[in-house]
Amino acid sequence: MALRPLDNALPISQERPKKQAKIVIPADKVAEINGVNDENKVPFAQQSTADATIDYIPSQNLKEIQDPDVKIQGLIGGLESKDWLKVCESLNDVRRFALYHSSLLLPILEKVVIIMVKSMKNPRSALCKTSIMACSDILKAFGEKLLESITCDAFNQLLLQLLLKASQDKKFVCEEAEKALKVMVESITPLPLLLHKLGASVGHSNLKIRAKAGICISNCVSKMDAEGMKEFGLVGLLQIGTNLLNDKLPEAREAARSILLSLYEAVVISNENENEEEKKKVEAWQNFCQSNLSPIHALAVVKLVSSS
Repeated sequence: MALRPLDNALPISQERPKKQAKIVIPADKVAEINGVNDENKVPFAQQSTADATIDYIPSQNLKEIQDPDVKIQGLIGGLESKDWLKVCESLNDVRRFALYHSSLLLPILEKVVIIMVKSMKNPRSALCKTSIMACSDILKAFGEKLLESITCDAFNQLLLQLLLKASQDKKFVCEEAEKALKVMVESITPLPLLLHKLGASVGHSNLKIRAKAGICISNCVSKMDAEGMKEFGLVGLLQIGTNLLNDKLPEAREAARSILLSLYEAVVISNENENEEEKKKVEAWQNFCQSNLSPIHALAVVKLVSSS
């Protein structure tokens, strides 16, 4: 068989060149890629983090204010400044006033709290943390007077922000908010008054806020005697504990366990069964739960206490 001449072969189709992806290189990187190192070129300043410019001063290291009567006049203006560094400085002044000159701060306390809550909402973490630290010092200084000096709405907003910040992912903000909530429990008496404020947050749609509120309630109840629990309402505590017992987060369920165990002791004492047999104490507890809860919830609560 005769071979086909080479010049009569079928033409080989050429592959269409593939399109190369375009890469945009920043101008300040071109010299680095090309190996050019211009020693005379002024380097770009590295942008420092804003938080690094703030000193978080512990309360014990805060000093008294010189001329507090003069300084108080410009405090609100500093807190309302558009310069966040100036606001942080003014928040530290609030802390100094709270610790050393609380009588001067009292007349403007509500306005200070409202601005402080606004600072907690700020996305800048340094400003948020400084405002929470100011909140802690105000709680230490005023305690239950805080509830008398500001409106109910202002305190509720403050409490909600602390619970929110204690629930977020930024660890150093979260830890500061948790400290402030502990200070709140330690500083505000009578505790039944604070419990009424916290009780509303147990039904919040945010499960993390419910858990943090439950922990605060548990801390309050652990400090109360039977009379204090009765002042708040034994049935109310039972319902709070039961709601938290069915929550999704382990923190909430552990808080519920602590609340219900403390409540069990109070119910036994209030029914004058303290010296009776354990069986009769359990019966008193069962009757209390069955009278105030649905059968399925009463069974769960009774089982929890009996297994503890």
